[in-house]
Amino acid sequence: MDLKLPPPVVLLITFGGMYLLSQYWPLWIFSFWGQFMLVLVFCLGGTLVGMAGVMSFAKERTTVDPRNPHKASSLVTSGIYRFSRNPMYLGLVLFLIAAFLYLSALSALVMIPLFIFYMNNFQIGPEEDVLEAIFGEEYRQYCEQVRRWC
Repeated sequence: MDLKLPPPVVLLITFGGMYLLSQYWPLWIFSFWGQFMLVLVFCLGGTLVGMAGVMSFAKERTTVDPRNPHKASSLVTSGIYRFSRNPMYLGLVLFLIAAFLYLSALSALVMIPLFIFYMNNFQIGPEEDVLEAIFGEEYRQYCEQVRRWC
């Protein structure tokens, strides 16, 4: 697998795009009571979901580095991985939702589906190919039981 951009870099690029869209093409600026609290809830959710994924990997003593899925020493299917095959990436999406709410411009929302498209096609897909090659039928069964995102 030849990963071009690590997920944190993709996240930062997406944040940048969201910011630029909100500043230079601010479609439908919004504000509502409790908006900042909702931003905090999504940030907390992103942190908890992402950290649960990292902790599950640490417990199994396998790599969390998305650039090297071939170094996976075990298939993690416990903890949060019972509900999502990609909780770390799901956590990043929750941060993007928080950023959208914080920026308060509908135009910034465009970047979230683009992030998901990129991750599905250039990160998760290649990772899944490597994991299937390593873990075979066990991984295929896991994929049938647990959704990719949530």
